[in-house]
Amino acid sequence: MSKNLVIVESPAKAKTIEGFLGKDYIVKSSFGHVRDLSEKGLSIEIDNNFNPVYQVMDDKKAIITELRKLSKDAQMVWLATDEDREGEAISWHLAETLGLDEKKTKRIVFHEITKTAIEKAIANPRTVDKNLVDAQQARRILDRLVGYELSPVLWKKVKPSLSAGRVQSVSVRLIVEREREITNFKSEAFFKITAIFKIKGTEFKAELSSRIKSKAEALKLLEACKSSNFIIEDFDVKPSKRTPAAPFTTSTLQQEASRKLGFSVSQTMTLAQKLYEAGKITYMRTDSLNLSDTAMEAIKKEVSDSFGNKYYQSRKFKNKSKGAQEAHEAIRPTYLNQDTIDGDAREKKLYELIWKRSVASQMADAELEKTTVKIGISNVSDYQFIAKGEVIKFDGFLKLYIESTDDEEDEETKILPKMNKGEMLEFLSSEAIERFTMHPPRYTEASLVKKLEELGIGRPSTYAPTISTVQKRGYVVKEDREGSKRNYDVLTLEKGKITEKLKSENTGAEKAKLFPTDIGMVVNDFLVDHFHEILDFNFTADVEKAFDEIAEGQLNWNKMIDKFYKTFHPTVEKTMLESSRATGERELGIDPTSGKPVFAKIGRFGPLVQIGSTEAEEKPKFASLKNGQSIETITLADALELFKLPRVIGKIDEKDVVANIGRFGPYISFNKQFFSLKKEDDPMTISLDRAIELMAAKAEEEKNRLIKEFKKSEIQILNGRFGAYIKKGKNNYKIPKENKAEDLTEEMCLEIIEKSDSSEKPKKSFSKRGKK
Repeated sequence: MSKNLVIVESPAKAKTIEGFLGKDYIVKSSFGHVRDLSEKGLSIEIDNNFNPVYQVMDDKKAIITELRKLSKDAQMVWLATDEDREGEAISWHLAETLGLDEKKTKRIVFHEITKTAIEKAIANPRTVDKNLVDAQQARRILDRLVGYELSPVLWKKVKPSLSAGRVQSVSVRLIVEREREITNFKSEAFFKITAIFKIKGTEFKAELSSRIKSKAEALKLLEACKSSNFIIEDFDVKPSKRTPAAPFTTSTLQQEASRKLGFSVSQTMTLAQKLYEAGKITYMRTDSLNLSDTAMEAIKKEVSDSFGNKYYQSRKFKNKSKGAQEAHEAIRPTYLNQDTIDGDAREKKLYELIWKRSVASQMADAELEKTTVKIGISNVSDYQFIAKGEVIKFDGFLKLYIESTDDEEDEETKILPKMNKGEMLEFLSSEAIERFTMHPPRYTEASLVKKLEELGIGRPSTYAPTISTVQKRGYVVKEDREGSKRNYDVLTLEKGKITEKLKSENTGAEKAKLFPTDIGMVVNDFLVDHFHEILDFNFTADVEKAFDEIAEGQLNWNKMIDKFYKTFHPTVEKTMLESSRATGERELGIDPTSGKPVFAKIGRFGPLVQIGSTEAEEKPKFASLKNGQSIETITLADALELFKLPRVIGKIDEKDVVANIGRFGPYISFNKQFFSLKKEDDPMTISLDRAIELMAAKAEEEKNRLIKEFKKSEIQILNGRFGAYIKKGKNNYKIPKENKAEDLTEEMCLEIIEKSDSSEKPKKSFSKRGKK
């Protein structure tokens, strides 16, 4: 057996490292965490200093058995898990679970998987850092306490099966508050006025210095422009410069990959994980802006060789956030002479983004010349036209990389003609376009990460799981929404004549934005009312600072948890006893037919509208909301329309075809069968022809789904979303690559099922820091 056993988190990482080490080393993966708080019960001994009760996960028992045997045979065990708190905790759990002898156990860390980094780590081992472990334990225990005690309150006071989390709930609060800002926003119209001027044969565009608030005022100004002279009152040329952005941290990579590549936060982290484990980039969970001296030298050579010495400018970036944990290096390529990689197209795009950002950070500033021209209007004293231009004198880092921003506008850089103060301009035309003030933007995944970071909430390892969790829980949805048609006025002055034209545009369209659901809003309001401290942004940020202090050995984790629990637990008990049930109920008005009140609220199965009071003798009528409707904004008229469902849309063989909305959304029912409607179908307007089309499509889908069936053994071979598979009872089984689904016999299926059931291959778990 090998002299050295190296344990890492993921098999991909193990494979890469094994290539760098000799025959004296065997590298094995733990597949992420091997031990955690039990899912059954609290698993925290509150009366015993909050001692956590850990257990080996069911899907890791076989791995522990294998690692225990290998560790006993090895002369030295090297714990080589990731370099952050989670990685440190995994090493500690491995040491505890495997019963490792401290004398023959070494902890090694590295922020890149290269031969040099691995050899350097082995030459400089250390012991497991218990402070980092305690910081991870404190987070895990605090979050378990919050989730375990808050969830039952939500089950009783809001709706069954709900759950709450510390950072997730704060994230939902941000999204809810932004949505309400948007709902309450009153858009105001104004006119943006531009003009085209000519000097020395060259045309250029200028914009009025202020917005005009009304059409009448815009017409008045254009009327004045008919007989005005236009003179250059000021012409200012100033040198300017633009500096490159710092190399990527976790959050800036997530933001830039979202804006430039359209990747979700979790997608970015999955791809970055793969690049790291393949030895292509440095560790992807970091809030450091630092680059190593070796990296700086490599970038200098790359810039000088590719662009010339004048394009190189060495600079060090300072981290603004005080709580930058375990700061080592920013995210950069491990080999900076490789501007691209082979392989998956998405990994390639992300790698190239990281390479460009890293190299550009050490390139020269872009040198610009900015011009501002102020143009006086002889008949108008209150306003000026202003033209702005920009000339790039030296492109510097812009030759390689331009950082994008959330409010980026696609405006061309204008080059203005040479002018002098006091010169007269030839007026060609002017246009006044009606515009409208915009509500605050909804959050994207990337802008939410930016906001969380600004507030000091969360850390590099928490952003992606937080955003995924709030969506999985149904508190937030990420979706596109269509806009609506809006008319606007365009006034044009040309050749002494003013013309008016009414145009239309699509407004309010949203792409991949985060919207709170009705249940998300009701849960948020309930938690803000009764657990304001936990939902407070400063409190959440202070908790993160406390974790940092524990990691630095400055704070005892037990005391930190005890201080929190002494105020939290009594609040839970008080809320459970004294608070009213939260439904988000809103009275919409009176039903003209029955004279009864109409309400919108959250029911047991989701948002609904109700005619009649629950306290009344006569049972109320209920109707589910349609997609896109919300209990916060639905009107009385829209609510009454919903009571027209279920709606008979026609008959087939004298049997009704009915459109309705149910627990799982809009559907058609016919002959005791149910057919879900597509997103574009509306149960209020769907026709019989369309219903028949949907039913035929479902029948065809079902027909094509079944490849083979063995009724005696209750086995089916089915076509699924990811290819063919075997189904027996409630269990599904993967068909081995060497087998064709069509060729499988009953005996072969039984053999595949038996092999799969007896296999103890670990399941991949992302929730417990598992790796692919």
